[in-house]
Amino acid sequence: MSDERQGPLTDLRVIEMGQLLAGPFCGQLLGDFGAEVIKCEQPGVGDPMRQWGQEKPHGKSLWWPVVARNKKSITINLRTPEGQEMVKELIKDTDILIENFRPGTMERWGMGYEDLAAINPRLIMVRVTGFGQTGPYSKRAGYGAIGEAMGGLRYVVGDPSNQPSRMGISIGDELAAVHACMGALMAVHARERTGRGQVVDSAIYESVLNMMESLVTEYDVAGYVRERTGAILPNVSPSNVFDTKDGKLLLIAANQDTVFKRLAESMGRPELATDERYATHSARGKHMVELDNLINDWTKTVPLDDLQNLLNDNGVPCGLIYKAQDMIDDPHFKAREALVDVKHPDFGMMKMQNVAPRLSDTPGKVRHVGPELGQHNDYVYGDLLGLNAEKRADLKAKGII
Repeated sequence: MSDERQGPLTDLRVIEMGQLLAGPFCGQLLGDFGAEVIKCEQPGVGDPMRQWGQEKPHGKSLWWPVVARNKKSITINLRTPEGQEMVKELIKDTDILIENFRPGTMERWGMGYEDLAAINPRLIMVRVTGFGQTGPYSKRAGYGAIGEAMGGLRYVVGDPSNQPSRMGISIGDELAAVHACMGALMAVHARERTGRGQVVDSAIYESVLNMMESLVTEYDVAGYVRERTGAILPNVSPSNVFDTKDGKLLLIAANQDTVFKRLAESMGRPELATDERYATHSARGKHMVELDNLINDWTKTVPLDDLQNLLNDNGVPCGLIYKAQDMIDDPHFKAREALVDVKHPDFGMMKMQNVAPRLSDTPGKVRHVGPELGQHNDYVYGDLLGLNAEKRADLKAKGII
């Protein structure tokens, strides 16, 4: 794939100092849409994500090619005065700095926002942490799992007969990164009016909390506590996984009145739509168990393919529960290029999710997989900072780059 950047953010330069996921996923999103993302990594070590993830052919992670895609990698020891000064030189011509160190770390290195804004007043500093930059918990270590728990997500995920569960992905980190990216772009927009940058403070627990709908308000006003409900949401019916004649599963979501009417007609039971137990959203919620059992008794008489065709023809939302292979094989995924093949230097062509969302005039693009450690040292230190080969070799010998 071509390394030429495209998308709406090609005029932005980003320095990414974060590691693992909460900061780097923000960098991935910006890079996907054309920003030049320069990732700073510890010499000889690199981001731990280079080693994380399942299966490591050739001793390399299969997660790194995705989260570090479209980025440049430089090695720099941020704990040394020389490394800090080199970053400050880069800051002079940088739009966005992403960091997800514990609060106070950047200040100890002489790179707090006030320090960097004095060098470049237009700089936007994106700070991703567990608990934010202020408050009594701000100094605590805070991984995504803790933010998921404190933000309210863990308590409502899983089967009610078991302990609170977790998602099969690092959703807390990723939500914080999405909010960080959104905040960065808001700050870029504001800078057009003010000419000044600002700090974007994205806390994991608040990013999770932001997705919790009316959970807090329901308790505050009505004393209602949402509990774990497994495959369903309380008072939202029908919206569940149902059995088919051939022993497969189909998720059917027909909780809106007009849609439930279409489901009833599909079942050959149009009278259900006017039955007082099921005629309204509220009534169906109160009679969820019996309604789900009634629907499941019907779906068990129909093979999966016939059931899907019938429901789709009648405008009833339904879908299979996909694993990776299902996504790869699906014709809709293929038609929209939801997955893209990207060349990897060791693995050949590899599939990963494409850029989202889709922009009609200035779409983003996956240009390349995550870079080798320090792959772009010569470009950044030579072309951008003007350091000659002898100077670069000296810095490398001292462990600074």
